[in-house]
Amino acid sequence: MLHDIPSKFMSQGTERASSMFRAQGQLSEFDGCMNAAVRATVRVGLYTGAKVYFVHEGYQGLVDGGENIRPATWESVSMMLQLVTPAARTSASRDGRMTAACNLVKLGITNLCVIGGDGSLTGANAFRTEWSGLLHDLVRAGRITDEEAKKSSHLNIVGMVGSIDNDFCGTDMTIGTDSALHRIIEVVDAITTTAQSHQRTFILEVMGRHCGYLALVTALACGADWVFIPEMPPDEGWENHLCRRLQDQRARGSRLNVIIVAEGAMSRDGKPISSEQIKKLVTDRLGFDTRTTVLGHVQRGGTPSAFDRILGSRMGVEAVMALLEATPDTPACVVSLSGNQAVRLPLMECVVALNYQHLILSMMCRSFENNWNTYKQLAHINPPDVKSNINVAIVNIGAPCAGMNAAVRSAVRMGIIQGHTMLAVHDGFDGLAHGQVSPITWTSVSGWTGKGGSMLGTKRSLPGKMLEEISMNIAKFNIHALVIVGGFEAYVGGLELVQARETYEEMCIPMVVIPATVSNNVPGSDFSIGADTALNTITSTCDRIKQSAAGTKRRVFIVETMGGYCGYLATMAGLAAGADAAYIFEEKFSIKDLEVNVEHLVEKMKTTVKRGLILRNENSNANYTTDFIFNLYSEEGKGIFDCRKNVLGHMQQGGTPTPFDRNFGTKMGAKSVLWLTEKLKECYRHGRIFANTPDSACVLGMRKRALTFQPLADLKGDTDLEHRIPKTQWWLKIRPIMKILAKYNIKLDTSEHADMEHVIKKRSPLGK
Repeated sequence: MLHDIPSKFMSQGTERASSMFRAQGQLSEFDGCMNAAVRATVRVGLYTGAKVYFVHEGYQGLVDGGENIRPATWESVSMMLQLVTPAARTSASRDGRMTAACNLVKLGITNLCVIGGDGSLTGANAFRTEWSGLLHDLVRAGRITDEEAKKSSHLNIVGMVGSIDNDFCGTDMTIGTDSALHRIIEVVDAITTTAQSHQRTFILEVMGRHCGYLALVTALACGADWVFIPEMPPDEGWENHLCRRLQDQRARGSRLNVIIVAEGAMSRDGKPISSEQIKKLVTDRLGFDTRTTVLGHVQRGGTPSAFDRILGSRMGVEAVMALLEATPDTPACVVSLSGNQAVRLPLMECVVALNYQHLILSMMCRSFENNWNTYKQLAHINPPDVKSNINVAIVNIGAPCAGMNAAVRSAVRMGIIQGHTMLAVHDGFDGLAHGQVSPITWTSVSGWTGKGGSMLGTKRSLPGKMLEEISMNIAKFNIHALVIVGGFEAYVGGLELVQARETYEEMCIPMVVIPATVSNNVPGSDFSIGADTALNTITSTCDRIKQSAAGTKRRVFIVETMGGYCGYLATMAGLAAGADAAYIFEEKFSIKDLEVNVEHLVEKMKTTVKRGLILRNENSNANYTTDFIFNLYSEEGKGIFDCRKNVLGHMQQGGTPTPFDRNFGTKMGAKSVLWLTEKLKECYRHGRIFANTPDSACVLGMRKRALTFQPLADLKGDTDLEHRIPKTQWWLKIRPIMKILAKYNIKLDTSEHADMEHVIKKRSPLGK
């Protein structure tokens, strides 16, 4: 069954079959987060004019053929975002691979998209390598004709990595890892409550036979006392060290000890270290009440996180583009994530790296090294013998959000490690003006990582009208550097303090702004602490809302999100929840656009998918309010569908932080203090600190693939101060994906597709 590729995807002078094939084969057990990638691959494939097939039961389905290889339709992937898909691990013999090749040739399938772990992708690459030989043998055996072999002369393969272990070389995050971390952190939070009540030690065993990523990030996100991972066996005599550490924690008043163990943990002599072995050690030597929890396959189940849905959707689109742009000379590739960028990597390079360096895979990644070093520094107090005589103050500004406390905790502890005295400023710039400043210690911030809101207290007030008082208190408390954690008010407040340097010499100290707001609207950073937690809250709420329409049918929901004038939450939640439209301030819309959306939903109600979801950013349009849109849809949909309205409100700011926000906040806080420490050395002149250069007051932000410090003054030109948003926002470029997946007939801009890179050129310092 052959069709012509749309001209925009045709390789010059090359005839190609447009049939596409999507396989789940030899997967890492059961990773429900792959469904977003499946949905995106199917729908974008259909959008380009290709014929798309499902292959059921992994590689065995390829061999068995028949009903296991079925055409995919638009409706067949509806509601897949929040569901899980079974996967198979079957491999095939040479005869089996010949039969699989025969099945593909008979259906005219020449493009293969494989979603799975290293085994799946290694098998796919081997299948492609021997493709010509398989066709030759099939012709010789009379199972296919010469003409059929000619039409299917080459097989294009693109892989997407689905594995909760995050153990594939070449990507910062594999599909499924973030969702697994959600399951683990949910358990850790529940355990923390009971352990503190009973003063217990808990040992939690997580998956990771060869890769300790889940264990390490869990330890970082919950502030565990110890973590055992395969990549970093503990030093000899670790038993004594562990017991000493647990005793020290109890002596400081801690009622809780948490130890995280990866299932593949081992000692330096290669002997396994099990959770039961650790329990016996702690019980026998210390007499502590100790409990062990082995999570097992609960880590693979549950609803996929918003991050995994968006990652899967973006990777699915990129995979289709890679397939349709491929030529016979194009190597098989893997689409993956580097920082915030989609990249393509040669599959063979990734496979070779796995084959030769599997046990030290994670150590190849800078993100892993950053996680490990940050954990080691923050988990246990080890201050220098000599104090620095530097006072660093920390203040929260703007609305509270999840992850703020994680940033404060890591900044405080990193400062103490550097020998600084750390000062907490309560209630924002008001507190700094009124002298609400007090020392904050190592134990003061224990347990803060998993707490939502702002433990220091925060206000939206700007410093402009309090500069005199603030300067006096900077001098009174001898503050040498300032960490400002917050949203757009923190950014504007930082600008005002910098501008005040001309009048107040006390303001001439190094400052760093850490973006923390659900709105994700701080210039200088692609991501803000707190946005991921809010995004997951919106997505899970939309899941419930959509599910409520499963019985009633023919219902459209209008959901209003927060974000001020920034449409990040509405857009990304729309992509994660499968919305039909998302109205935002940055993309102007008219009554004609609303009319088109209504007509789209009217047509949708004629299909088997009889429900709709519309998201609206709270400040998207002053006239087309949520009530107006609700009334318009209700009127125009009379007799076809009915409408319901939901304004989510401040629930988006609450809740415990997600693993991403805990980890991101922790790394941002630590990095900010290390930067301030170096900047203080640069600014020390004639026995005092004097910082008045633009680069002494910066925003610490994630930019594409790196954490960078950008001067506040330099960012002012890229800021829409009236609407409190950056003038350029990366996520606007992926809005068309949401529209295509909702079946709108629009043009997909492929001008910024990912280029082929190489494994050795990676990686981002962020990770998750």
